[in-house]
Amino acid sequence: MANYQQKKMNVDFKKNENGLVPAVVQDAITKNVLMLGYMNAEALRKTQETKRVTFYSRSKKRLWTKGEESGNYLNLIDIKTDCDNDTLLVSVSPTGPTCHKGSDTCWNQENTTSFGFLSKLESVIEKRRVSSDGSTSYVASLFEKGINKIAQKVGEEAVETVIEAKDNNDELFLNESADLLFHYLILLQAKGFSLKDIEAELKKRHK
Repeated sequence: MANYQQKKMNVDFKKNENGLVPAVVQDAITKNVLMLGYMNAEALRKTQETKRVTFYSRSKKRLWTKGEESGNYLNLIDIKTDCDNDTLLVSVSPTGPTCHKGSDTCWNQENTTSFGFLSKLESVIEKRRVSSDGSTSYVASLFEKGINKIAQKVGEEAVETVIEAKDNNDELFLNESADLLFHYLILLQAKGFSLKDIEAELKKRHK
């Protein structure tokens, strides 16, 4: 179950005539937005008490806990208000897909972790690895040379990074660090893995 610690919140439910405020639901780990619902004071109170996200259904005219029928609950991690105290940001740990149509989010997107530019770089490496247009890139050439060459490059870049770490030239250290990370991403793909696999392994070790 979620580890939410209940706290007093100053939410302006009176700003709207119906006493409802929008509640943006976000996965606490991936930071992806899962859905949008509405809460009144009672829904917020029940959410905090049960640690399962509860909304006020404008169509059913009653409270409803997400997952009460499907079992796909939104376990509460944290709640924040915006600068005007009239919108909620609800961080959750979802149990199963969020959308009633079966998708991870109500925008029909996968709720997977994105590592920003590093994820884009992984995609570029993958495209160049499998490219069949006859073009020759540095990445493609490394994959052609095989796992031994790729591992060797990672080792070389690691040594150069360590050497620069002992010096005082920050620019050179960052350059070598970038080279090391770039070649490590190539090595991961050569072994059939990605950053998400490394994240999963680190999560298993986290206490």
